Amino acid sequence: MLASESAPEPPASQAAAASRRPRRSWPRPLIVGVVLAIWLGTAFWETHKPLPPGTHTASDWYTTDPAAVRFIADVTAADGYGRPVASHAAFDAMLQTVRTARELVLIDAFRFTSDLPAGTSADVWRPIAAELRDALIARRHQQPGLRALVIVDPAAVEYGRRLSADLARLQDAGIDVVVANLDPLRDSNFLYSSLWRLTTRWWTSRVDAASGDAAGHGDALSRASAALAAANLKADRRNLLIADDGRGGLTGILSATELSAAGAADSNIAIQLAGPALVRLLRSEVAIAKLSGWTGVLGAPEVRGVSTVRDVATASVPPGNDPGATQTAVRVLTEGAVRDALIDRITAARAGDAIDIAAFYLSDRAVIESLIAASRRGAVVRLILDPGEDGFGRSGAGIPNRSVAGELLAASDGDIRVRWYRTHGERFRAGLVLIRTGERCWLAVGSANLTRRSLDDYDLVANAAVSLPRDSMLAEQASGYFETLWSNRAGLGIEYTADAGVYTDASQLDYWRYRLMEATGLSLF
Repeated sequence: MLASESAPEPPASQAAAASRRPRRSWPRPLIVGVVLAIWLGTAFWETHKPLPPGTHTASDWYTTDPAAVRFIADVTAADGYGRPVASHAAFDAMLQTVRTARELVLIDAFRFTSDLPAGTSADVWRPIAAELRDALIARRHQQPGLRALVIVDPAAVEYGRRLSADLARLQDAGIDVVVANLDPLRDSNFLYSSLWRLTTRWWTSRVDAASGDAAGHGDALSRASAALAAANLKADRRNLLIADDGRGGLTGILSATELSAAGAADSNIAIQLAGPALVRLLRSEVAIAKLSGWTGVLGAPEVRGVSTVRDVATASVPPGNDPGATQTAVRVLTEGAVRDALIDRITAARAGDAIDIAAFYLSDRAVIESLIAASRRGAVVRLILDPGEDGFGRSGAGIPNRSVAGELLAASDGDIRVRWYRTHGERFRAGLVLIRTGERCWLAVGSANLTRRSLDDYDLVANAAVSLPRDSMLAEQASGYFETLWSNRAGLGIEYTADAGVYTDASQLDYWRYRLMEATGLSLF
């Protein structure tokens, strides 16, 4: 062997040299880009994905006997001595509806609990959930063939942590309780929800229907799971009751009534109607229940066609047409269909027309801009809003209504008029839109807030719309309700509403905070 030739390197030395070579790794910017793309892609899909069955419902118009539609107001105020004055006509109507049902009862509620807020008593806060629970159980005993279904928001079971005593008693009585599955809905809080779906969704617990316990998790873990699920900011707020009327037809009550002891103190309105428009809404509710894992049936009325429902409705109005000049007609609207109908009606308002709105929240940009445009065309626009005295802690009190009121007053040069409902620890939950044009009146009542979450297919909400002659009794009742609050037409020293300047907020900081919350989906309203 030549001296210049070296012996082959031993295998061990080769392995050591290979281990000393730098390993090939992915560039950090590429990794960050891939993660960001997955996050943003998930966010885009979850905000634009197809809506699940049973949502964004818009029934046909159905002509009806005006006597079959009832406007109901629950008014909470304080007399001249500060003593509470409250009525519960809407809730009493719900009790009566349950007590006359023979075939089916369906309740869809955000909350269902009779637990009292700390420091309060049943003398002030009526336990409406307990009363409705007992009425439903009693009716089930009287009518063994009655099929009953209660759909609740995940908040009603603390996002899987606990089944309330009221819901547990309903289950014990053989009544189906279903927790609405909101995951298939689009995400309003898209920045957070997309991360939640990619990371911690898999261990977010669901309620155990048999025991009500968080599914095998420890208490600390279940609390964290509930908090993470709640931060998605989506809710089932349909707040309705549908039942048979005991005579082969359907009757329903739509409102924003929250079935809790605290909710009993809120001012609220409801609408009770009958007829085939409710068939579409009932089918929508069944679809949501099926989506949430329910496998039961509600009996014959669930599958009845419009022509076989015996009720006071007479016919549907041809698609694309409005009811005739002397007709009263009703339709049901859910989720984004509420905004579609509302914007169409506001946009059609002209000089001499009147738009009266009583609302818990007003923040949807399309609604706000349409109201400003209607005012500029000469329509008279009046708003009664909740001042938000108890909203989101003191730092967030009044958002968004106070900022929106300031915007409306400024943009219309004061032509749009605003008054504030005087609350005393309760909330002004009334959801009324009343538009009078010529000889006709259009009104919408239900659970939808005038917010992006309610009107853009994020939360579950339901309204009834009624088109009727302006001089009809129902139109006069709705107008009389609004005028009573607006002009403080009451005895006992009651003042329902206050002038615009009492709460209107001109703060640019609060205004842009509201705009940011609304645009990003971080809003709680």
